[in-house]
Amino acid sequence: MAYAFGHVDELGDGYGFRKVRGPLGIVAFGANVIVYPPGAEGIHHFHTEQDELYFVHRGTARFEVGDEVRELGAGGLCHVESTTPRKVSNAGGDDLVLLVVGGKGGYVGRDGQLVDADDLARRQAMSRGEFAG
Repeated sequence: MAYAFGHVDELGDGYGFRKVRGPLGIVAFGANVIVYPPGAEGIHHFHTEQDELYFVHRGTARFEVGDEVRELGAGGLCHVESTTPRKVSNAGGDDLVLLVVGGKGGYVGRDGQLVDADDLARRQAMSRGEFAG
């Protein structure tokens, strides 16, 4: 499958892990959504190989990484290298919804290509933060 669409609510209900890879046909990296109830404490863990990127979709997450504790709200991002211990908990009174992307092997570089060369000027404008309607 060359593309797929989905929604967090279609991947399951209740609390815990909602697998993203299988339903969307992802093979290049790991992806899960985790839904924590208010006040839920996470598990202190690390990975042997894959780094993780956490994106706070909704709620307030408390990240305990190294000697630092940080709370991030919706839109917050946290990257943790594989062997670095971390714990993610729900620091708020509402559900916490996280998208977690994991992988190893490194960055492949900027390999995006335009389908239509006429879009070059619009792409360059987007890079400058300018968007046309």
